[in-house]
Amino acid sequence: MLSTAVEKVIPRQPRSSDCEHLLQHRREGKAHTIPGGDLPLHMCDRGRRLRRKVLVVLLWISVCCKAAADSVMRTTAETRSHLLYETFLYYNPFLLVAGMLWLWGINLRVFSAFKVNYAKVFDLDGTHLMWKGIWMIALWITLGVLTSMTLYLYLSSHGSSLAASQPVLLYSVIPLMMVLPFDALFVSSRIFFLRTLVRIIFPLQPITFADFFVADILTSMAKVLSDLERAACRMFHGQVATLSWFEPDSTCGSHSIWIPCVLALPYVFRFFQCLRQYSDTRDNTCIFNALKYASSFPVILLSALKYHVTLDLWHGLYRPLWLLSGLINTCFSFYWDIRRDWDLSFFSGLCNPKYSLLRPNLLYHYHSIYYGAIGSNLLLRWAWTYKLSAHLRHNYITVFLMTALEMLRRFQWIFFRVESEWNKISRLSSQTSSKETLKETEMLISPTEYDM
Repeated sequence: MLSTAVEKVIPRQPRSSDCEHLLQHRREGKAHTIPGGDLPLHMCDRGRRLRRKVLVVLLWISVCCKAAADSVMRTTAETRSHLLYETFLYYNPFLLVAGMLWLWGINLRVFSAFKVNYAKVFDLDGTHLMWKGIWMIALWITLGVLTSMTLYLYLSSHGSSLAASQPVLLYSVIPLMMVLPFDALFVSSRIFFLRTLVRIIFPLQPITFADFFVADILTSMAKVLSDLERAACRMFHGQVATLSWFEPDSTCGSHSIWIPCVLALPYVFRFFQCLRQYSDTRDNTCIFNALKYASSFPVILLSALKYHVTLDLWHGLYRPLWLLSGLINTCFSFYWDIRRDWDLSFFSGLCNPKYSLLRPNLLYHYHSIYYGAIGSNLLLRWAWTYKLSAHLRHNYITVFLMTALEMLRRFQWIFFRVESEWNKISRLSSQTSSKETLKETEMLISPTEYDM
């Protein structure tokens, strides 16, 4: 009785169960009402369509997984490991890209829930992609990769020459969709992303927040870029679905000089971005930031030297130097994440009890969230050192997990980096508003030539 009385005063929102009652009453020819008003039919239809789509997607994923597993078991034990390794190298880069898009959609969903105007932070126009659009792109990439991978395994297990065409087709379609010159497939977002990539590669103009933000994400995807290069190399040299590329010293083998070059490329981009920022602002902080990215180069170079020096020289000289450079870079990057990117006074608070360990204005309210992020960021930074090391790539499952952990670290980093930038924008907006109010007040109380 109490709930009925409350609903008369405050109408309740429609519930999902009301859809079932509405559809049943429509079939029986009865009128249908709910406390608080009629339930719009389109809400029920939209929910039913969504459930159907989810069911179809799950069914398709199940079919792909079952067909892929059957294809793998059809091969002999001798060729199975080679087939799995090659399949992993072709398809894990795009699976990780799709995973990063899923995580980015979660970022945007949380920003919307906490009223963070991320469109203003990234200087986006009114047609920018929302989190639902990001998830739609991630879903299509995921389904496309799973379908291509299943066909590749099936055709390879049956000895078909068409197996080699599956990775080539996938690696051709996705870039083609990115540069499609038609007003379709989120054209404004594609143009924005491509322009950002051009500005990252050629930092000939002032660096925007979106420029170095995307470049920072690319540093976490360095291993993905390296695998994309190796896959493209095999396709170019006609080594798809063959065993010739398993030779370490081959053109596309694991000893290729291009592997460390591609791994270092995102850090080169960020390094020159920092120099460009220093040229524009003369802020010495940009120089230290450039040094942070430069500290990754010894990690990459020393790791690659393992394949080009004797084993005694590696263990006696280069391996200790590699460990030392990894430690320096991890500590440097960890400090920069917490103090500069997240704008937390954690280190000042440890050294001086007068300072807070965090900061006064926290978007996510709970201190435990920030302390947990600080601790996990330190641990996951070591995964970064692992994935940048060319000599540790023999265990592809471990490398995949380390790359996925780095993506999770970046996913976590995004929350606090955007929060810090949003706080800066809010402070500047507040200061500008205060100055304008003060100026208007002074004009009102000060005599002017128009006073009577």
